[in-house]
Amino acid sequence: MYKVIGTTKSRAFRVMWTLQEMNEPYEQIAANPRSEEALHYNALGKIPALVDGNDVLTDSVAIMTYLADKHGKLTSPAGTVARAKQDAMTFWLIDELDAILWAAAKHSFVLPEHLRVPAAKDALKFEFEKSTAHLSERLEGPFLMGDTITLPDILACHCLNWAVGAKFPRVDDKLFEYAKSLRSRPAFQATAAA
Repeated sequence: MYKVIGTTKSRAFRVMWTLQEMNEPYEQIAANPRSEEALHYNALGKIPALVDGNDVLTDSVAIMTYLADKHGKLTSPAGTVARAKQDAMTFWLIDELDAILWAAAKHSFVLPEHLRVPAAKDALKFEFEKSTAHLSERLEGPFLMGDTITLPDILACHCLNWAVGAKFPRVDDKLFEYAKSLRSRPAFQATAAA
């Protein structure tokens, strides 16, 4: 059984949701960043971490990709054009949504107070608004890569939810409904209830 190290209100949610979608059992160790428990699995104290037997993996998207490849679910096969397009979408989401939200978090509570630049959040919200408008244009089906949920959907929905909590501008109706449909999935609901 897998162990997921991290709290539900962190990027560990992505990993647990991925496991729920795959119907793979796991145990959650609800460790906060830089806690003694987190440091036990990652020398930097970052979460999430995934324990698979004797191996410890870090970084939420790397863990999600590993699980998808290992179980052959939520992904296109490696070495295919479909996978290259999926990876391009994943990397774009990391750059254009996740990184922006993380930078805003740093200037809200992560960095020492004397290093925070609250005004930076206005520029980050502007960039996020442009990125979500572009994402909305790219969304052509029920899911980002077509008719089937894949890892980019989990990543995108997590970021869209994070943006709500961070008081970022509301996305357009198309993206709002997309995220709402993902949140209604049983696997999302089970993760959120953990």
